[in-house]
Formats: sequence, structure tokens, C-alpha cells
Amino acid sequence: MSPALVIEAVDPFDDAAFDTWHEVYLASQRHGRDEAAVTAWTREEMRAQLQRPGRRSWAGVFLGRLDGEPVATGHLLTPLLDNLDQAQVSVDVLPAHRRRGHGSRMLAHLTDLATERGRRLWIAEASWPMTAPLDGAGEAGPELLRRHGFTLGLVEVLRVLQPPPDPEHLRALAARAAPHHAAYELRCFVGRVPDELLAGWATITASLSTEAPMGALSLEAEVADPALVREEEELLARQDRTRHAAVALGPGSRVVGYTEIVTTGHEPGRAYQWGTVVDPAHRGHRLGLGLKAAAHLLLHEHVDDLRMVRTWNAETNAHMVAVNDALGYRPLERYGGFERRA
Repeated sequence: MSPALVIEAVDPFDDAAFDTWHEVYLASQRHGRDEAAVTAWTREEMRAQLQRPGRRSWAGVFLGRLDGEPVATGHLLTPLLDNLDQAQVSVDVLPAHRRRGHGSRMLAHLTDLATERGRRLWIAEASWPMTAPLDGAGEAGPELLRRHGFTLGLVEVLRVLQPPPDPEHLRALAARAAPHHAAYELRCFVGRVPDELLAGWATITASLSTEAPMGALSLEAEVADPALVREEEELLARQDRTRHAAVALGPGSRVVGYTEIVTTGHEPGRAYQWGTVVDPAHRGHRLGLGLKAAAHLLLHEHVDDLRMVRTWNAETNAHMVAVNDALGYRPLERYGGFERRA
């Protein structure tokens, strides 16, 4: 009989244990993938998030050992202010130890813990190459989740902008969009959200989980709280991340749209395009293109060694896909959001 996987919780304040966890996680994330597609959290970013997670969520990480050898990792996150039925689960296994049941064992451990925390909706992600079937059929990650009752709710595409576009191209895109939103003001900032934009920023960013296409995933709106924005900015600072953002201001200087791109000191030359949302009542004015062109110009002005930007879009989000195509992004890999109800 083969030895059983022994799973232990990892203390993020225990440097040796956490370093081991991250080494296994990163090796799994990198296996067989284009380097530009690897969007794993860096060790220090993950450590900072786990040591002081804040009021929005609780998270824990777990290491699976086989005869004392680390071979698998798990990550469990449960929201604390909204989506209180939900848990996000993530499993990684070293390539040499896959297809031996270790991923299944870790997944069961995570879902058992989620149940203990009162969570009956489990969310997981998996990636697969663009050359694979659209639903990831036959690929290891999706098939693991399907074997355990998860269903595919959303397909996204990871896109990469490499090299970043010429500033003149960005200015031309902005000029093309500008006449359509002449009644709006676009403002940019780096770092902390300005005080006068804080309340509007909290509201518009909290709407991302319901306004961006989420397919069949069962997601609720997030709590909009300016104090949480400041708390999250403190986490960004501990992670050595910097926000580059653009907002659209409508009547009464209300924030009606935003986009943000984040850089990190732990990955020089790389940036991540995070959320972009325009309030439904203010769509149809090419604010998405205007905001993204402005944010990418801001990035160009403040980051000297920028080599690539990465982003994700639902395949059904035709408008935002067209915006990213205009900017020069190319598809690299598919991601699936899966869910299961206990």
C-alpha cells in the first residue's frame, strides 16, 4: 500500500515552512507553461497577505508531504464581509507526483475545512493551453475538478501585451475615443486613491464581481467601504505593489468607471491589468478604451523597465476583448472558473 499524504497547516511566520510551501507551489505553477503565462504570487507578496489578511477575508495554506517529502500545496480563502457561503480553493502538485491521488486528497482536505467554516459553495480555478478544447476537456486541472463534482462556470483568456505599445499608439487610441465621452473627465493617479475619489472608488471597484461577466459563477456583490480601500492599500505597500489607475468622472464628479494596472517590486518589468468597470448607465461612450489608454500611458510614464502587461477577460466580454485587441494584447492561455455546491 502506498503511503498516505500527510497534510499540515503552514504558519506564514515560519520562514522555513513557508519557503518550502512556496517552492512546491511555484514549481507546479511553472510546469509546462510559457513563462509569460506564469502569474503565480511571489513568495513575499503571498507571505504579506497571509500574515495580515485584513477584514475582508481569511486565508490559510497547507503543505502535503509524502514520507516527509513536500509534494503538494493547498490554499483556502473565505470572504468575511460578503459572499459568506463561498470558499475559494486551490491545489498544486509537483509534476513528478501527479496522477497519484495527491491533488484529490488535498482538495478533499480544503473542502472539508471549508465546510467546517460554514461554506457550501466552493470556487476553484484551472488553466489550460489555447490549443486545448475550449472547455479544457482532457487537461489535468479541469479534469481533477470535474472528477470531484465541480462544473465550469466561466472561461477567461489570459492575454499578454509584450512589448508594451508605443505611447503614440496609445495617444491615438485615446484621441479616437475622446469625442465620445466629452462630457466626462478622465483622471489618473499613482498609489493611494485621492481622498476626494475614495468613496466613489470603493463603490465602483466593489461592483466588479457583479458587473464584469462572471458566466454561471454564483458571486454576490462585494461590500463597498472606503476604510477597506485604505486597508487594502496598506497591504499593497507591504507587498511592494504600486497601483496605476484611471477613473472616469460623470455628473457631479461621481466616479462612473475605473481601470487599474499594478506593478510589483518583486517582478521588475512586469505589470498586471486588474479590474476595469464602467457603470452600466454610462456605457456606450468608449470610456473603457479611454480609461485603458490613459492607464497604459500612465504606466509608460512611471515605469522605466516595463516589458509586459498581463490581463484576463471573459471570452464573452466582446467589448473589452476588442479594447485589448486595439491595445495590442494577444491571447496566451485559458482559465476556467469552476464551482461546486456541497
